[in-house]
Amino acid sequence: MSEAKAKGLSRQQMCDRLAMEFEDGWVVNLGIGIPTLCSNFDFGDREIIFHAENGVIGYGPLTGAGNEDLHLVNAGGQHVTLNPGAAIVHHADSFAIIRSGRIDVTVLGAYEVAANGDFANWKMAGQKGGGIGGAMDLAACAKRVFLAMEHTTRNGAPRLVERCTIPATARGVVDLVITNYGLFEITPEGMALREIAPGVSVEEVKATTGCNLTIPREVPPVRMA
Repeated sequence: MSEAKAKGLSRQQMCDRLAMEFEDGWVVNLGIGIPTLCSNFDFGDREIIFHAENGVIGYGPLTGAGNEDLHLVNAGGQHVTLNPGAAIVHHADSFAIIRSGRIDVTVLGAYEVAANGDFANWKMAGQKGGGIGGAMDLAACAKRVFLAMEHTTRNGAPRLVERCTIPATARGVVDLVITNYGLFEITPEGMALREIAPGVSVEEVKATTGCNLTIPREVPPVRMA
């Protein structure tokens, strides 16, 4: 693991911070990879209905070892629990929920995100093929799009860029981005640093970001649960 990836927030902390943005009653889709950790957050009195593309509606935290139901997984194939009132629906019905605009927010992973809200998460540079899955439907139809991703590649190259250099999944749809370095918002003026991870300096964020950032005079630390 590179020094950049070792710094800042853990993946669970990244997802906890995004989960704080979820409002009571929201239907939330979690993409595979880092975003699946959002379901582990303690929402207290808030009711969050997690939606998985494979048709599990109303699931809860990931299961612990030895407690798995082999037939109950999220879209990433991870074993999950069910909350009261959960439902298992046909794959087509799951996508009908997406395409009808009933998803309040989708949390996706990404390879790159641009300052104008474009993002790319289905094909890496130099790769002949790729699998876009439901990301295109989610990006087009969800009311909000949040991204959870590492701040740099394994080689230290920026993932937050001025323009995506690999095929985009969707254009101009991203609202919030959490990385191990901080919380970023896409605004009409471009990308803004809203909160910074403990142990990371503003200079480090700027040096590892491939686009101009709006940075307030005082950047608060990332909110922790």
